[in-house]
Amino acid sequence: METSGRMGARRIYETLKAQIIGRTYGTDGALPSSRSLAAELGVSRSTITVAYEQLAAEGFINVRHGARPRVVGAAVGAIEKREASRTSARNIHLSQLGARLLKDASRWTDPPRGLVANFRYGELSPSDFPVSAWKKAMVAAISRKPVHLAYDDPCGSLRLRRALQGYLWRSRSVRCHVDQIVVVNGSQQGLDICSRLLLDAGDRFVMEDPGYQIAKVVFAATGAIAVPVPVDADGLDTKRVAKIEARLAYVTPSHQYPLGGVLPVARRYELLAWARKHDAWLIEDDYDSEYRYDTKPVPPLQTLQDSGRVVYLGTVSKTLSPTLRVGYLVVPAGLQSAFAAAKQVMDRHTPLLEQEALAAMLESGTYEGHVRRARRRNAERRESLLQALHRRFGDRVRVEGAAAGLHLVAWFEGLPIAAEDDLVRTARSKGVGVYPISPLFDQRTAGRPDVVGLVMGYSALDAKQIEKGCKLLADAVEQIDRLANWTR
Repeated sequence: METSGRMGARRIYETLKAQIIGRTYGTDGALPSSRSLAAELGVSRSTITVAYEQLAAEGFINVRHGARPRVVGAAVGAIEKREASRTSARNIHLSQLGARLLKDASRWTDPPRGLVANFRYGELSPSDFPVSAWKKAMVAAISRKPVHLAYDDPCGSLRLRRALQGYLWRSRSVRCHVDQIVVVNGSQQGLDICSRLLLDAGDRFVMEDPGYQIAKVVFAATGAIAVPVPVDADGLDTKRVAKIEARLAYVTPSHQYPLGGVLPVARRYELLAWARKHDAWLIEDDYDSEYRYDTKPVPPLQTLQDSGRVVYLGTVSKTLSPTLRVGYLVVPAGLQSAFAAAKQVMDRHTPLLEQEALAAMLESGTYEGHVRRARRRNAERRESLLQALHRRFGDRVRVEGAAAGLHLVAWFEGLPIAAEDDLVRTARSKGVGVYPISPLFDQRTAGRPDVVGLVMGYSALDAKQIEKGCKLLADAVEQIDRLANWTR
């Protein structure tokens, strides 16, 4: 809180009210005690008491003897709704980019609390995070004393890029020069940079259908137009791509998201030939290549001959934590300067302490040891989910995409797509979070499913949660079936 000059009770009240409305203390957080705030502001305790009493009278805080005042969440929510209504009533002029983002971007929603099992893809178990190793690496990074505290190379720490160069060669057979690596704030920033540099309004870009919707939103924000291309058991249908003229194609060839197909070598070369013919770029998202259970990892497109039009994208969000926001691009040599310039304009560079810590783990082999342990644990979770689905549903559930990654797709035969919303609501009421696959299909195509399919992530759950979650999911399906039979 501002402390310049002596503050009276009215000014303190107004400042605290603004902070409460701005969620400085959250929706139910504690304010400072009257004694500590008086000492901080250099005023009498009675002055603070007057300000607190006014806030309590207006319903912003609860005051109890012997306890710090706490924010009343309902009051904050009511004011936010009122302010939002006033703002929406005004004519706010946004850029075309801003208007497209408001129209198309998915909104952040707080994850559901108190569920027995949440099969949400993209979440990891905190127990898998290598706390000791990461803490040691971060302490070492903090303890290093540079000559100056200054901005660094926008492409990332040279130490980390060298470590990534070795790791990518060992784990994915990717050969590249250090200067081709650009460290980014997670894969989403990598996609954003690609969209800004490689697409203009009116350009067309190829998307797998079904596919990763955040990538589609990022590319479409430029004003470019998505061209959905169906996938099959082997991934993207490259025969159809061959007939399309576009500036860019986004692909997940090593483990198609969400259906799990692996693009055969012949299709990979067809895709490279298409890019060469149309002077187009391929964005290869290798988002979870560390997790293959039945076969060895498939070398990426970037490793093939004539791959000079491939931008390779990787991340540690599936191995360490999505909260770290560290990813990397391997760009063709001709694009390095443009990507470096874009990264510098966007945010100078990715935070250096995290880069140095990751570099240390890669250099010591700690990171690869952690990946091996995480792979074993997730293989066990995957097996638990497969067994639980088989026990609870038998032949009624058809599983797809389980050979790799941190999710699978469960198709519920005989459960029509019209029952999808009811199933999600019923399962949630029983304490289970489930997420349908239908939003990942392009809404304009005829290839949407006619039965309910769920994208089931398992990497944040233990075996007991998985078993209990599948039991409750089976109860929800049975309830939907009974209702459908009763209404016939």
